[in-house]
Amino acid sequence: MTGYDRELFGQAWADVDRNGCDTRNDVLRRDLVEVALKAGTNECVVASGTFPDPYSGETIAFVRGQDTSSLVQIDHVVALADAWQKGAQGWTDGQRKVFANDPLNLLATNGELNSQKGAGDTATWLPPNKAFRCAYVARQVAVKGAYGLWVTQAEKDAIVRVLSACPEEPLAAGSAVTPGRAYAAAEPAAPTAPGDVTYENCAAARAAGVAPIQEGDPGYSTKLDGDGDGIACEG
Repeated sequence: MTGYDRELFGQAWADVDRNGCDTRNDVLRRDLVEVALKAGTNECVVASGTFPDPYSGETIAFVRGQDTSSLVQIDHVVALADAWQKGAQGWTDGQRKVFANDPLNLLATNGELNSQKGAGDTATWLPPNKAFRCAYVARQVAVKGAYGLWVTQAEKDAIVRVLSACPEEPLAAGSAVTPGRAYAAAEPAAPTAPGDVTYENCAAARAAGVAPIQEGDPGYSTKLDGDGDGIACEG
């Protein structure tokens, strides 16, 4: 945990997909049902809804407000502090920001259980709702695989123990990471060398069919990444 700080993973919650809404409200709209949106927010802010909590198996009536919003929180399935210990220390600020806001790694959940989990991995914390444990662990595996994060031996043993009971459980989908390609988050971008692929501007990258370009991929350069989030030509 040496050097860990939540701020190293960027603003909570950023609008990384540029849809005009912060990540928290994006996830609430995805995970809640019977959603009512706050007027005057461009159909962004969730005012109320019904939340079928996967971690507890209970249903929560969500109402936005100073004393009620925290009843439903957004959990990083692979906790940021856990990621920091297992590879994210070597990432760029942009890579950590993408990770912290990736929908693959986010689930709305019971606020009390989210606090209980803390930075726990599979070896130290599992959802009380046993019916959801296979899906939860499979999502952790999907996230760690996509981002190149490692696991401890105790964590590996726990993953095997849980998933052995459900060998057909699919890995979770829905990542912000380019489909079919692991995000080499632990490797900083290499400097452009003669002969490497380069693009004069984003229009050229789009014409070549490679946009958006993630940091570390051929053709990525900081001049194409105007907001410094590790993803160039995403707009």
